[in-house]
Amino acid sequence: MLSIIQAAGWPIWPLIACSIIALALVIERFYSLRTSKIAPPNLIEEALTVARNAVPGPDVVKQLELSSELGTVLASGLRALNINPRASDADLRASMEESGRVVGHRLEKYLSTLATIASAAPLLGLLGTVIGMIEIFGSQGSTTGGANPAQLAQGISIALYNTAFGLIVAIPALIFWRYFRARVDEYLLTLELSSERLLRHLLTLRK
Repeated sequence: MLSIIQAAGWPIWPLIACSIIALALVIERFYSLRTSKIAPPNLIEEALTVARNAVPGPDVVKQLELSSELGTVLASGLRALNINPRASDADLRASMEESGRVVGHRLEKYLSTLATIASAAPLLGLLGTVIGMIEIFGSQGSTTGGANPAQLAQGISIALYNTAFGLIVAIPALIFWRYFRARVDEYLLTLELSSERLLRHLLTLRK
């Protein structure tokens, strides 16, 4: 591996940095976007059960908020009623929508960075290719009157290794970005549907 890095020249180092960052982001997103952390399957049913006959107190709402991201959204509606039992339907909806936007922003954390790496890695590989071509052309202008075999080989190595490594970094980064993007969209839909269920229940409870 070290010999490959040496043959690829200095343009490989930005790509190595991108690969390390991308790997760290993928691991972090797998850990942070767990279902148990974002939207536990039975949480909405438990929230509806707790609020079956009356709005639960602040302690229960706080426990719900700390349970998951979905719990944060659901708790925002319950807290709004705890603070102001006469809150309008529009106020309840606005409170839950605002909380949902905050949660959605957290779910999308680092995805733009991963997408940037997926887009930039091929360009960095292309930069290495151009630098390698410059080395190749430089070898043709040797003062001895012929091509410099060592410089020619170095130029070819830089061009090929950087092109390949740029694709090696970009392709997995793009795949994981699309995977996490789809996963976040699925979570956002779950949050929206669950908050609508709780909102309808709260509106019915107040009648």
